[in-house]
Amino acid sequence: MSTPATPATSIPTFEQHFGRAPQVTASAPGRVNLLGEHTDYQGGFVLPTTIPQVTTVALGANGTREHRVFAADLNEQSTFPVGGNAQDGFARYVAGALTLGGAPDGLDVHVTSNVPMGAGLSSSAALEVAVLRGLRDLGILDASDERIALIAQRVEHEFVGVQCGIMDQMASSVANSTTMLLLDTRSLERHLLPLPAGAEVLVIDSGVPRKLAESGYNERRAQVEEAARLLGVTELRDVQDPLSVEALPHPLRERARHVVSENARVQAALAADVDAARFGVLMNASHTSLRDDYAVSHPRVDELVVLLQAHPDVFGARMTGAGFGGAVVALVRAGQAGAVAQAVLAQYGPEGRQVVP
Repeated sequence: MSTPATPATSIPTFEQHFGRAPQVTASAPGRVNLLGEHTDYQGGFVLPTTIPQVTTVALGANGTREHRVFAADLNEQSTFPVGGNAQDGFARYVAGALTLGGAPDGLDVHVTSNVPMGAGLSSSAALEVAVLRGLRDLGILDASDERIALIAQRVEHEFVGVQCGIMDQMASSVANSTTMLLLDTRSLERHLLPLPAGAEVLVIDSGVPRKLAESGYNERRAQVEEAARLLGVTELRDVQDPLSVEALPHPLRERARHVVSENARVQAALAADVDAARFGVLMNASHTSLRDDYAVSHPRVDELVVLLQAHPDVFGARMTGAGFGGAVVALVRAGQAGAVAQAVLAQYGPEGRQVVP
């Protein structure tokens, strides 16, 4: 059961909270997706990169048959049996990682993070991957980075109830913040590619929180699965004629149109002659598709995107993540991210904040 821990004026360390030193410490980054949104659960192509913010976990055996998880930033502790699930909140992600990662006995887990929560920057994937990396460092889990990502995805499905694709976990586990990860989410074939020349990534949190398990995410997934069935393909990635989706009924038509066109945008971004300006055009089109066809944006997110797109040093901007709030990613002229953020946030309002760089 999750209960508040003793209030503290500063964030307690593992030693302060549990009374001894941890055995291992591990971390994993959040991610931002530049292009290829809501395609990973239809076998599509994605282009994420990691962000500098990370989630860090410290772990140590406690000699019991219970796991004790302390989220230091939230000042909350949750206790649950080995092999079981936590009742609510952040601890479900940890419980799933500990169980699927094979933890045989009770562990104390201390969590700190500067990955923004509820912003669509994969704070949950960072937590799952960090815990699994910790189990690997303890010698409990023998797994490659790719397998860690696959286990982390199962955590979402089986312990949290979100039928997510593989992008977030793969990005957190195998990507870095200086390149784009081109990932084929069906085969898991991947390549690290340079960012467009003369550009850098800016991420701004809209200040509108979204809760993925309570959103329309699972509904969208069911809709595109039904669209694929009606079109006679295994996944929408397999659609050969984009016009074929126009025969589908509403809203399956719009949902499928987004997935098919978004895959095409990622492929267009990989062309040898694509520069920052063209990449930005593709990002702008992606946001329009997510807003109108996939219907996962939010009015305040749209407002922030419009402000960014209007700035002369912005090549393109779009919502990022599952949607229904959260962050916006922009490709901006190299060296101008700070100035762009300052100008845009002055118009947008105090609830927005720069996250990257």
